[in-house]
This record gives sequence, C-alpha cells and structure tokens, in this order.
Amino acid sequence: MIVSPPSAAVDPALTDLRAIIGARFVKTGDNATKPFREGYREGGGPCVAVLQPGSLVELWRTLKVCTRNDWIIIMQAANTGLTAGSTPQGTYDRPTVIISTTRLSGIHVLKDQGQVVCLPGATLHKLEGVLKPLGREPHSVIGSSCLGASVTGGVCNNSGGALVERGPSYTELSLYARIDEDGEIRLMNELEIDLGSDPEAMLHRLDTGSFSSSQVRSSNALASDRNYADWVRDIDATTPARYNADPRRLKGASGCAGKVVVFAVRLDTFPSPDQEQTFLLGANTQDALAAVRRRVLRDFSVLPVSAEYLHQDIFDLTEDYGRDVIHLIRLLGTLSLPRFFSLKARTDSYLGKMPFLPPHFLDRVLNGIGRILPHPLSRPMRSFASTFEHLLILKTKGQGSAEAAAMLGEMQATGDISVYPCSDSEASSIGLFRFAAAGAAIRYQMIKGAEVGALLPLDIALPRNTEHWFETLPDEITALIDKKLYYGHFLCHVFHQDYVLKPGTDEAAVKDAILELLEKRGAKYPAEHNVGHLYEAEPELAGHYRALDPTNQLNPGIGKQSRRRNYES
Repeated sequence: MIVSPPSAAVDPALTDLRAIIGARFVKTGDNATKPFREGYREGGGPCVAVLQPGSLVELWRTLKVCTRNDWIIIMQAANTGLTAGSTPQGTYDRPTVIISTTRLSGIHVLKDQGQVVCLPGATLHKLEGVLKPLGREPHSVIGSSCLGASVTGGVCNNSGGALVERGPSYTELSLYARIDEDGEIRLMNELEIDLGSDPEAMLHRLDTGSFSSSQVRSSNALASDRNYADWVRDIDATTPARYNADPRRLKGASGCAGKVVVFAVRLDTFPSPDQEQTFLLGANTQDALAAVRRRVLRDFSVLPVSAEYLHQDIFDLTEDYGRDVIHLIRLLGTLSLPRFFSLKARTDSYLGKMPFLPPHFLDRVLNGIGRILPHPLSRPMRSFASTFEHLLILKTKGQGSAEAAAMLGEMQATGDISVYPCSDSEASSIGLFRFAAAGAAIRYQMIKGAEVGALLPLDIALPRNTEHWFETLPDEITALIDKKLYYGHFLCHVFHQDYVLKPGTDEAAVKDAILELLEKRGAKYPAEHNVGHLYEAEPELAGHYRALDPTNQLNPGIGKQSRRRNYES
C-alpha cells in the first residue's frame, strides 16, 4: 500500500502541527507511517500523517488543529490490537490522521498506593515495574496476547486477561475529550481529581503530577470490576462472565474503542500474591476439566490466581514456533522487549525490500535459533504434558494452594485427571510457554507461507453454565482447516481459537460458519478484544459509540458502522 503525499489542502495544518509537536513527530509518507497504519495482526489503510505529541498539552493543541480542519482522528497507543481497531481501514470521506500516544507514558501513584493515574501511552509493563517495589500489581500481568500493550488501550477495549478474580479492565474515573454535535472538542474531567477549569492548565498539572493528595477525592466510582470475583463464580448463569459488549461495563472511556480521546485513567492496584503454587493438570476428556472448574469456582474460599488452558495441538506448535520468544523474555526482560520488537519491525521492513531473501526472513532466523537453544521446559514436565489432550496451568495462592492440593489429590486418585506440581522455575517456564503460544500460530503461518492459507483468530466467551466447552466442528468445516488451535482463560470460559486455513480457503465463509455455530452455543465474541473492523457492534455497543462521538470523527467504521460524517449510509 502506498500512501499519497499530503495534498496542498492539508499542508498548512501540517505546518501548524509541526510548530506544536516538532517536525520529527509529524510523520508523512509510506515508510515513516507504515508501523502505525498497519495493525499488529489485522488491518491497515492510508493516512495523511502520524502525529506523536510529547505532552498532554501538545495532544490537546493537536486535537484542536485536527477538529478545526475536520479531519478523521484515529487514536493509537501501542498498536497491539488483534482486530484492526486502531488503524485506518478502507476509505473515508475526510482526510485521516493517526495520533500516537506512545510518548505520553507517565504514571502517578496515588498516596495510598491503592490506585494509579496512567497517561495514555503508559504500558502495562511499565506499570508492573512501577508497582513491583511497592508490593502491588496492576489489573493484568504478562500472560495474555501482546507485549507492550498500553494500560489505556486495555480500558478502551474492555480487555480481559489471565487473572481469574479481576475481569475486564474497567474504570469509571478518567479524563477524556469528546467532540460534540457542533464539532467542538470538550474536555471531560471524570477523574475526581481537582485540576482546575482551564484545559491547558489542567493537562499540565496532570502531566507533571502537580497536584496534591488533598485534590484527589475519595470516590465510590469503580476503578476496577470489583464484583467480578462473585460474578465469575456463578457457574449456573446462562451468560458469559465477560465479553467486549457487556453493557455493565460501558461508561465513558471504558469500552470507548477510540470514540473519545483519553488523556488519563485512574485504576485500582492489587496486592502482589505470595506463597504461590502452580499445578500442571492433564486430562483426556473435557468432562474432567469441566469438573475441576465447577469445584474450584463453587467450593474454593480463595480463587486461583490464574487457570490457563492449552490444547495439545497448540502445545506442540509452541514447542516448534515459540521457543525463541521465551528465551528473549528471559534474556531481555519484559520491559525491554517492546523496544526489541520495534527494532525488529523496522528491520523486517528493510529486509522485505531485498528480493533475494525469503519472506519473513528475520522470523525464520529467530525461529531457527530457538530450536537449537535448550528447551525451556524441563524433561519431566514435557514428558507429562505429551500424554494428554487437554492441559491446564493452575496457579494458586495462600490458602487456595492447600485447597487445590487436597481437591486435585482426590480427583487424581479417581483417575479423572493427572497432576504435576511445578517447582518455582518450572512454574515460570510454563507461564512463559503459555504466553508464547499466543504468537505461535502467527509464526507458523509466516514460515509455512504458501503451504497454508489465512489465519483466522477468534476470541470467544462461553456462558458460565457451559459444561461441554470444547469445540467440535462439522466435518465439512474441519476439511478446510490446516490446524485448529485452542487456548484461553479456563475459569472465565474465555477461549482464543486460532484456525490456520488450507490454501485457497474462503476465510470469510469459514468465519461466518463458525460464528453461526458459536451463536447457537450462546457464545459472545469478541470476548476481550475490541470489535475493531472485523465484527459488527451489538446495538448497545453501537449506541455507546454514537453517544460518545455523534459526528463520527473519531475512529469511524469501528464495529462495521458507517465511516461517513454523522454516520450517513
């Protein structure tokens, strides 16, 4: 895709923007904008420019220029979304710009350490690093889908995660700008922090942390889904525990999907668990793991930290196509990996211009290196895992560890499941292995090239009362699929289902057929990622978008809605 150079009509506005944020942070042209206008896994389209403000005041001034010129604005943080929700898509009726918030990465810990205020570019990994010395942790930790994901992006997209008790990332406390019916941009302070009334003065205080603890008001508003632990325990409920369009969790910035411009979110933090114990469970029937789930959610006084499911097929694929990721995390640490992958993306772009190299050359090299390095899992653990169709990584804490040991010992004695208690090092390794599984299908498709077809990724939420949770597809659909890969957050009944199709298969037709089957099972989708441009927004979610952005100037087309001004057809 080639991006046309800015036209004469937009040149004066770009000149104004260069004066506001600096010429080097107004990116135009194909090569400079490519990392921003192409999605992590899906999507991509043209834009006039990518803008990277360096302060909240610069972001405010940038927005005023864009709205004055009637430009479409697509807000973007880390660009790690899986559904094309933070990149341009298709054609628009107005010039389009991407505003990247990666330079706005500030984090303010509030006085009692029980809450933080995160600016729009703050990453989950940075927040983990800030909180760890305090004995606290954020809503989510490494173990889901992407490295470098932003905290605010999680709130805007109702993102979930691996931690059983916490549910979707959610807050009712935020500061954001919306564009009203008259096209005017207005700053909405719902942080419950007294920052004054002048927008630029407010944003400067917030950016620099120039506010006192007395200005931070105590609030009954939620800064996390505090009821989720009870919600997920309701194993007889006919609705899913969490999903993207859940009307319970659509408010302001939460679930906005880029239909407002978020300057800051205020979120709860959580005590870091101690005395953790990880068990690797193996079973060859779905009924055995269903029984584990029901007993844990119904009977345990302390919920597990996490319960991550892996089917044997994704376990095998990760052994072949994910080992380098595990070694990179161990070598560089999670805080350095986003920079590594940014460098990798630039290198990929450069190497892709060399016709004598095969496609995805760097991925092939990294994968080859991973295969010759020592296996990340111990030999006894690999031997155990290889004998079961279904694997569950159950991490417990405190009294929950004793409860788990007693229940699992009882179930193992009956022959329903097998249990492998993990040492601390094995627990760390299998946790990283689960993380690497999320990218294994992408790597497999890259390296196989023309031997396989498209990658169809779905993340779905099953009703909480579902007992037959493992998918069985009709033969006519299975015949079109090269690999079916299942993994996910088991106690929440949220599953990632990646299908590598056979060459020449109609991806849209297979997707429609699978989604039809999921609807019959009462599933909701997507479960923990933005609807993006891949899914149609449910009516309440579409209404949420329209109420936030009545002129359709921010991220138009999301949820397969109109891309035109005022949502015209």
